[in-house]
Amino acid sequence: MKAMVLRKLKTALEWTDLPDRHPGPGEIRVKVSACGVCRTDLHVVDGELPDPHLPIIPGHEIVGRIDAVGTGVEGLRMGERVGIPWLGHTCGICPYCVEHRENLCDHPLFTGFTRDGGFATATIADARFAFPLGEKGEDVALAPLLCAGLIGWRSLVIAGDGRRLGLYGFGAAAHILAQVAVWQGRSIFAFTRPGDVAAQDFARSLGAKWAGGSDELPPEPLDAAIIFATVGGLVPLALKAVRKGGRVVCAGIHMSDIPSFPYGLLWEERQLVSVANLTRQDGIDFLRLVPDIGVVTKTTSYPLEQANKALADLRAGRFEGAAVLVP
Repeated sequence: MKAMVLRKLKTALEWTDLPDRHPGPGEIRVKVSACGVCRTDLHVVDGELPDPHLPIIPGHEIVGRIDAVGTGVEGLRMGERVGIPWLGHTCGICPYCVEHRENLCDHPLFTGFTRDGGFATATIADARFAFPLGEKGEDVALAPLLCAGLIGWRSLVIAGDGRRLGLYGFGAAAHILAQVAVWQGRSIFAFTRPGDVAAQDFARSLGAKWAGGSDELPPEPLDAAIIFATVGGLVPLALKAVRKGGRVVCAGIHMSDIPSFPYGLLWEERQLVSVANLTRQDGIDFLRLVPDIGVVTKTTSYPLEQANKALADLRAGRFEGAAVLVP
């Protein structure tokens, strides 16, 4: 197998030949056909997440077909198309797992961070954390759903049922979530980098009622806001934009420090919450709805060996939607 490997933090991934791997008990081997490039992959490479397993193969928006099955695997078959997400394994016995909050597991493994991921021609996965994808949709189009879509869905659920929803940072996750929210009958208010007219036009093309810079206030108070951008300075701005009793959800796994702000922005029962990882039930619920919603992902494809370019383009905001590596 071939893979793009991170050997040292804050360095380029290395194109590497590796021996073929074989699944152990409860595992499957997946021949990768597409792997999305997520903002979290940048956090891994840049050393912004604690205790990575190095060397590591990044990538956790994996689409592929099962080509080997370990002992004890049930419910999956050879040749089946599956998706492999960020949450790659949980202990099943800690208090959070027992309380059906496996996204907060005390002893998890994360795909592309603490177990090898999908920037490769093949990967090994815990079969319990693989989602059957069926045969509808193209592999490249499905890949961003495995993290951008899933974390967006979890964020939307936590944001509540408010009809006026603000999305700060209009990238891979927001462009998927906007379609879901519009399908639900909500009004979307999209916040981009100030002056990013192209991203604002993109948001409007996906049904946003309003689009403007993150330094602007929306034309009407929001019921809730979700922050996908990794900029802590957006938190006070989002709190200012939501109504009394409104909720602000921080959806990223990493964010720069949140500056101090007047208590008045939080007062009147506004809420500030975060989202961590996902549960398998999130994936089941979201992926079941995708065909009904008709989600269309906007993607830019790169050959696997150009993973460093894809990461650089993501960092610089050179594309709309999501980047996807294709072996």
